[in-house]
Amino acid sequence: MKKSNNLTVGDIQKILVGLAIPIMGSSFLQMAYGLIDMIWIGRLGSSAVAGIGTATFFINVGFAINSMIVTGAGIKIAHAIGAKEEQLTRDYIRNAFILNAVVSLIYISALLFFRKDLIGFFKLGDPAVESMAETYMIIVGLSLVFKFTNFIYVRILNSFGESKLPFKINSVGVILNIVLDPILIFGMNMGVGGAALATFISQALVTLLFVKRSREFFILKEHFKYSVETIKAILTLGLPLGIQRVLFTGFGIVIARIIASWGPDAIAAQKIGLQIESISYMTVGGLYGAVSSFIGQNYGAQLKERMVEGYKTAFKLALGVGLITTFLFVVFPEFLIRIFVDDRGTLDAGAAYLRIIGLSQLFMCVEIITNGSFSGIGKPKIPSTISIIFTGSRIPIALFLSQEHLFGLNGVWMSIAITSIIKGILSPLLFRRQLKKIAF
Repeated sequence: MKKSNNLTVGDIQKILVGLAIPIMGSSFLQMAYGLIDMIWIGRLGSSAVAGIGTATFFINVGFAINSMIVTGAGIKIAHAIGAKEEQLTRDYIRNAFILNAVVSLIYISALLFFRKDLIGFFKLGDPAVESMAETYMIIVGLSLVFKFTNFIYVRILNSFGESKLPFKINSVGVILNIVLDPILIFGMNMGVGGAALATFISQALVTLLFVKRSREFFILKEHFKYSVETIKAILTLGLPLGIQRVLFTGFGIVIARIIASWGPDAIAAQKIGLQIESISYMTVGGLYGAVSSFIGQNYGAQLKERMVEGYKTAFKLALGVGLITTFLFVVFPEFLIRIFVDDRGTLDAGAAYLRIIGLSQLFMCVEIITNGSFSGIGKPKIPSTISIIFTGSRIPIALFLSQEHLFGLNGVWMSIAITSIIKGILSPLLFRRQLKKIAF
C-alpha cells in the first residue's frame, strides 16, 4: 500500500486548497456529464429536457443510496490512515467494494423492473416525454454499476489525500462524453438514447482507468472475503447520510410532482436550474471532500486544534464561493438559462428560479462544508437530522406558497430557498458545539 499524503502536518490553507481544487475539478467533471447532455438535448426542445429531468430524479435516488457506502467507507478509511493502521485500511477498502457491488445490482434491477411505474408517478400526460424518460432511465440505469464504483474510488483516493488522480481520470471520461454526445444524439439520430449511451460508455472507461491506476495506492486482495463487523461499521456511519440523501431526493420528486402541474416548461426550468445550481454545489463539494478528509485524518491523529483551524479555513472559502454564486444567479439568470433553451416559458420560469435560489447560495455552501466536517469527526447523524427535517418541510411550505392567490410557481422556489437558509444557519452552530465536546 502506497504511503498516503499526510494531512496532519503543514500549512492548513495550502493543504485544503491543494486538496480541494482537484476534488472540485472532479466534481465539475461529474456534473459535466449531465450538463453536456442537457446542452445537446436542449436543442431537441423542452419536452426532451423534461424527459431526461424526470428520469434523472430516480437515477439520483441511486446516487443517494450509494452515498451511504461512500461516506461510511471514506470516514473509516481516513481514520485508519490517520492512525497509521494499514491492515484495517485494507479491510475497509475491500468490504466497501463488496457492499457497493451488492447494493448497485439490487438497485439497478429494481430501477429497470419498476421503470414504467416510476415514470408514471409524475402523470406527465405526454406519451412522447414518458417514452424518452423511460429510454434514458434504462440506459443510464445500467451505467450505474460503473458510476457507483467510480464514486467509491474517488472517495477512497481522497481519504489517502490524493485528489489529482481522480481529476485526471474523470477528465478522460468527460472528454469522451463531449465527443460522443453530438455523434450519437444527432449523427446517429438516437436522440435522448444517444445521450444516455454516451454516458454509459464514458463511465465504463472511467471505471477501467480507476481499476488500473488505483494500484499505485492499494491493491484489492481476497475479493470475496467479507467481514460483517466491518460492513456494519461502514453502514453505521454512512446510513444517516444515505437516508438523508434518499429522503432528500424523495422530497425532490414530490416537489417535482407539484411543479409538473405547471406543465413541461416548468419541469424543464427546474431541471436546467438544478444543473446550473450544481456549479456552486460541486464547487463547494470540493471543499466538502477536502475538509472531510482533512478533519478525518487529524481526528484519527487526535489533533483537535488543527481540526478547528481547518474548519475555520474551509468556512471562509465557502463564504467566498457562496457570494460569487449569489451574484451570478441574481444578476445574470436569463443569460444562464439561455445557454440551454430558447423557449420563452422555460426562460421565464428558469430565470425566476435562479433569482430566488441565488439568495440562499451562501447558506447552502456553509451547510455543505459543515456537513463534511461532521463526517470527518464521525458524527453524520447530526447534519442528516437537520437536512431531513428542513428539506422535508419544503413540501408543505411549497404547497402553501404556491397557491394562485400567493406566489404560484415562485412559491415552490421560495420554499427551497427558505429552508436552505435555515439549514445554513443551524448546522455551523451545532458543529461548533460538537467541537467543544471533543476531548482526546
